[in-house]
Amino acid sequence: MNESPRSFTVESANATLPLVSRIVDDLMRLHPAWRQAVTAFELAQDAAANAPESPAARAARLEAGRLAGEIEACMEELEQVGCLFRGFELGLVDFPAYRDGEEVFLCWHHGETEVAHWHDRTAGFPGRQPIDAAFAARGES
Repeated sequence: MNESPRSFTVESANATLPLVSRIVDDLMRLHPAWRQAVTAFELAQDAAANAPESPAARAARLEAGRLAGEIEACMEELEQVGCLFRGFELGLVDFPAYRDGEEVFLCWHHGETEVAHWHDRTAGFPGRQPIDAAFAARGES
C-alpha cells in the first residue's frame, strides 16, 4: 500500500491514462465473468443441497477464485499508480489532486479519452465538473 497518496495534475493524470485504461479494460472484462462464475457456483451448490461439492460447483468455485485474484491484481496495479477505482458500473477512476489548495479528485471513467472532469472529495461522480483552462494551467500537485 502507498504510505502517502500521490497527487496528480491534469497533465500527469492524463499521462497515466494508457496504463489506467488498459487496467480498467481488464476490470470491466473480468468482473462480469467473476459474477457469472459465482452465480454458477451458487446454482450448483443449491442443486446439490446437502450433498458434497459437485464437480460443477468445484469448477465454478475455482474459476471464481481465479478471477477474483486477477481482479485483485488489477486493483493493486491501480493503487500503485496512485489512483482510486470507484466502481465496476462505469469503470470510474479518481485521481487525488489539488485545486486552489483544496484536495479534490480528477475524475475519469471507462471510455473517456482524457481526464476532463474534477469533483470535490465529498461530491462524487454526480458532482463532477469540467476542468477549465485555469484549473489545467495551475499544475497543482
